[in-house]
Amino acid sequence: MNIVADIVLKRLGRVDYANTVATMRAFTLSRGETSADELWLVEHAPVYTLGQAAAAVSVGNGIPVVQSDRGGEVTYHGPGQVVLYTLVDLARRGIKVKSFVGLLEQAVMDLIGPRAERRHGAPGVYVEGAKVAALGIRVTRGRAYHGLSLNVDMDLAPFSAIDPCGYRGLKITQTRDLGIPGTPAQIGERVADNVMRHLGA
Repeated sequence: MNIVADIVLKRLGRVDYANTVATMRAFTLSRGETSADELWLVEHAPVYTLGQAAAAVSVGNGIPVVQSDRGGEVTYHGPGQVVLYTLVDLARRGIKVKSFVGLLEQAVMDLIGPRAERRHGAPGVYVEGAKVAALGIRVTRGRAYHGLSLNVDMDLAPFSAIDPCGYRGLKITQTRDLGIPGTPAQIGERVADNVMRHLGA
């Protein structure tokens, strides 16, 4: 097995956020020099997550707020959103953190096409000023976990209860509203394929 080229893709369905983060952390801390990198395609029940840079938030809609160890600010996860967790040994692959963030952004931009754009200092993918994908990773001993979320076909209303990614009034969009066909499962596969291609798998 070529441990750099080979990547394991796991389709885990709908899973609990906190338990998934704990499992990712345990995998990252216990993996060895020859452990294959893994991508986890998941969906979460409604939850707000606070990155390490986020201030505490108060929401009145009954959706839980969970502290996370990823980078970034506050975001929302819910049904109809693709979440791709990227458990990648960056040191082994010779990839810098900034380049890895750019790689994840590019995987989404490849899906969306020429309308997609980046914003300096605000990781993620945008279309005409509206955010369609959020990124947040953590790197421990050169190994990354967490990853990206892409809005596909979901209820966007919960985003209005927060300042998404720390930006007040930030517009949020999704691939369905951009006219991009595909279910969350289909879109997730396409993004995962793009990530693997950019990683050389």
